[in-house]
Amino acid sequence: MKRREFIFLVMGTAIICPMMAMAQQSKTVRVGMLNPSFAVQQPLDAFRKQLGDLGYIEGKNLIIDYRTAEGHFERLPQLVKELVALRPDVLVAIATPAIAAAQRATSTIPIVMSPSTDPIGSGFIKSFAHPGGNITGVANMYGDVMGKSVETLHELLPAAKTVAVLMSLNTTHPTQYELARAALQSFGTSVFPVVAPTPDDLPDAFHKMTDAHCDALFVLADPFRPTIASLAASSRIPAVYQYREFVDAGGLASYGANNVGMFKMAARYVDRILKGASPSETPVEQPTKFELIVNLKTAKALGLTVPPSILARADEVIE
Repeated sequence: MKRREFIFLVMGTAIICPMMAMAQQSKTVRVGMLNPSFAVQQPLDAFRKQLGDLGYIEGKNLIIDYRTAEGHFERLPQLVKELVALRPDVLVAIATPAIAAAQRATSTIPIVMSPSTDPIGSGFIKSFAHPGGNITGVANMYGDVMGKSVETLHELLPAAKTVAVLMSLNTTHPTQYELARAALQSFGTSVFPVVAPTPDDLPDAFHKMTDAHCDALFVLADPFRPTIASLAASSRIPAVYQYREFVDAGGLASYGANNVGMFKMAARYVDRILKGASPSETPVEQPTKFELIVNLKTAKALGLTVPPSILARADEVIE
């Protein structure tokens, strides 16, 4: 190749590549979002903002189709069927029940987990490094930090003799319950398991806790059910959670991964897939930031004094 021809080739490539990137960015993409429970605005806003920062703007080159089951997991198959019919470029599934429903619905549309508690045990991926199918995304590590979450409850409520552990029909809960039970019993605490399959079952679940004279409640990580915090308050049962949105809703305290950070990570996965990354070879990420949130207003309403050691470690204290 002559020198002049080589120069023209390089110059042409330099011009064409940015034009191709611009054309790809200007193409309207479709993202389906499946939520098994109620919307939590802050993480969803963070997801949209991160996509915006990456060049995807709703109404310009991005369509987001959102469906929520409002805590009724039996609705998920129909909702994901609706999303698949819209032919999205990527599906974002929020939490294990939605990820499982999306996995059953399609083996070809890329699925981003946002997040999953046990992606390998749930059969969503083969390994963190090599997912091996059409699913990748974020794992929340709630099981890995279960001991620290339960330790937070014990430090806040050292006199608690019986602690209720609240579950739903989330398929990760039997395993997560065993981790919580072992951690609670290591502190000499009796454990009272309670299952509320749907939001409608929550009032009865709290009646069972009060009838059993439970001193505290530990809520296993699950799609957000806002009435849990209000029922705990009206039942005067101090409750500790695995993520902060319950504390914002009036819960006593939480220890776990930051949901906003995980939803930002999910948006970056969407971007990578839209740019050609294969889910099967895109490693699953785990959060690096965990936070302790304490609600002093709730503590005061329950007549509790939060130990200085908890306040000193807290990432945020809600006054």
